[in-house]
Order: sequence, then structure tokens, then C-alpha cells
Amino acid sequence: MTLKHVLILEQCYPPDESPTARIVSVLAKVMADRFRVTILAGRPFYNVREKPPYYLFRRWRWGNVTLERVGSTSFHRGRMIARAANYFSYLGFAFLRALFLRPKPDLLLVMTDPPPAPAVGALLAKVLRVPMVYNIRDFHPDMLLAAGVVQENALIRGWDRMHRWAMRQARLIIVLGEDMRRRVLEKGIDPGKVVVVRDGAVPFDLKTPPSPDHPVIREIRGDRRFVVVHAGNLGFAGAFDTLLEAAALLQDDKDIGMVFVGEGALKPRLQQKAREMGLSNVRFLPYFPYEQVPYVLSAPDVHIVTMKPGLSGLVVPSKLYPILMAGKPVLAAVPEDSDIALLVRQHNFGRVVHPRDPRQIAEAIREMARQPQALAQMSERARQAAPQYDLLRLAEVFVGQLESVLE
Repeated sequence: MTLKHVLILEQCYPPDESPTARIVSVLAKVMADRFRVTILAGRPFYNVREKPPYYLFRRWRWGNVTLERVGSTSFHRGRMIARAANYFSYLGFAFLRALFLRPKPDLLLVMTDPPPAPAVGALLAKVLRVPMVYNIRDFHPDMLLAAGVVQENALIRGWDRMHRWAMRQARLIIVLGEDMRRRVLEKGIDPGKVVVVRDGAVPFDLKTPPSPDHPVIREIRGDRRFVVVHAGNLGFAGAFDTLLEAAALLQDDKDIGMVFVGEGALKPRLQQKAREMGLSNVRFLPYFPYEQVPYVLSAPDVHIVTMKPGLSGLVVPSKLYPILMAGKPVLAAVPEDSDIALLVRQHNFGRVVHPRDPRQIAEAIREMARQPQALAQMSERARQAAPQYDLLRLAEVFVGQLESVLE
């Protein structure tokens, strides 16, 4: 039997260290049992350790999975003009390459990396005369407006119209949470073609508990008895200024420390602000190699997940699911109507606090530090909830949705 051919339009793929790159790599492996899969990616640029050599096209194949890379630019993401060059060089080359793929794809799966990809994907699907499935991971341009990154203007309004058009063209829209589904429906999209499939995470097996002498754990914890960690991108979606203000309120407690692990556009400004505030209880660390991530997740007493007000459904932080796999409590500084708040309350593995209230955040951290038994119960509930968010299981659900489009 000839397998149906699915083309995935997504700029990032390992060794890119973006969450979407890892998700796509898992999806491709699961899809390969039922489809022929082609991933159309760009040259690696997302937190890669070595800049790749230039090439126009390259191809790798593993069984039913083919990775096609096009010669997009791979500038550092720190400046917007560099990001734009990476985005549009990728989309231009990818569009052209997709026209000549053989065999012709039977279905196009489009992600939101880069942000203009949905409109380009919808146009490509029309040219190829194949159905498009749109997996929304960040809701653009609404997210940029709500985060204050851009102001509304003619260009943004045009982008929004293109996004609405792309969603109307999609045969199926897969979103990451109930809050994101609400956002899609507010755009006038048919509810019957919008489904929720959350990301999840790959379970990992460590000694329980990992040795406190492990170098990664020692580096993160330092000399503090109680440590809260934000691990991930320090971008525009998080309420990081509020977290620093909460840390200032905790300075009198020498047992408590706050650690930010990761990179992002806001990191230099946040480091400068922490220095100006004299926050001796705050440290910033770079990303750790991927193979050490389980130890990063296991190191703190509590993990912080944060999102600014107004961003519910526009971005759904995927970092929650690896935290559950580590069996760690969550302090969710997120809007009340967010999917993260829904899950924390549903499973009772942490606390939900207002992302604009540093006093509430500081008090929640103090209470968690003073109540080890309650914290242990949260950890146990996180471990109990984790199997529901096993990425491999959810990938099967995702692939089932693709099959329904091709029936």
C-alpha cells in the first residue's frame, strides 16, 4: 500500500533547540508508521552551538522520514532585522522547494514558526491543491500586540487579515489549549474544525531523587536552601519584571533564591535591572545542554511558569509538561483564564498567582518554603498527572487528527 505523503512546513528542527523543533521531531517519528513524512526546514539557527555551513539545499532520510533543509540565513535571533531575514529567506526558499517535491504531498501541516508561515502555507496548499492542517503554537499578530512588542498599524492589520484568511483555508486547526481555542473562535472560525491537542513532554528516568551533588544541581541551587527556577525563554510573554520585584521582597530571607535558566531578548535588560536593584538572591544561568535538562528540571524546589495579563490563548507555555515529568510543584504567575491556570487548579500541583502582583508571588514562595509537607503533596500530584501529558501519547492523538483529514 502506498503511504500518504505529509509535508511539514516548520523552520526549526534539531539541532535547533526550540520547543517546536523537538515536538516536530517526535511527531515525525510517530507519523512515520502511517505516512511518508517530509519536513521542510531552514538552516539551524535557534540556540545552536555551531553555525552551519552555507548550502542551498540539503536532504537526509531515515526510513519514511525525509528532512529537507533550504539555504535560509541563520543570523542570531537577538535583533528583529536578523529574525526577519531568517524568516523570509526560509519561506521563500521553502515555497519554491515544495513546488518540486516528488511525490507530491497529500497534506500540508503548517506550524507558526516563522510567524508568517500560516499565510504562506495556505497559499502553497492552494497551489498544490492539497488540504492544510494548521497547528497554532503562537497566535500572531495578536500576541505581539498584547505583549507590547508592536503597536497597531496598517501592516499589523494586514497581517491579521492574512491570518484570518489562512485559518479559513485550513481544513483543520489544532491548538494547544482551551484558551487558544477561544481565541480562534473569536476570529469567526467554524468551531467544528478547531480541536485541542496539548503538547506534552517525553518522560525521563532519573534516580529519585537525583543526587544533590550532581554538578548541574549544585550549580543551580548554589548555597540556598529553597530555590525557585524559571527555565526557558526570557521573552516578551513573561511577567519577569514582577518576578524581580517579588525577589526584592524576599531579600530578607537568606534561605530563598530565584534562578533564571535560559536566554532571550529580555535577558540583558533583566540582568541589568537585577544589578540595579541589588538582588543578591537572583542569578541568571545559560541554557544547559539538552541531555542535562532532566537535572535542570529536578534541581529546584518549585518551578515558575509565567505569562503577562492579556496573553491567555495567544501563547501556551510548553514548559509546564516537562516540569510535571520531573514531579515538581508549579508556581503559575499567569492570567486566571489561561490554560495553565486551568491545569494547575485541575490537578492541584501548585499555586496560581497574579502576574502583576509581586507581593502575592513573594508570599506564595514563602508559604511553599515553610510547608514542606504540602509541597511534597504537590509533587506527588504532579507525578500522578504527568502520564496524561506524555508527548508520545498526545502525538498519537495528533496523528489521528491528520488521518481524519485524509479519510
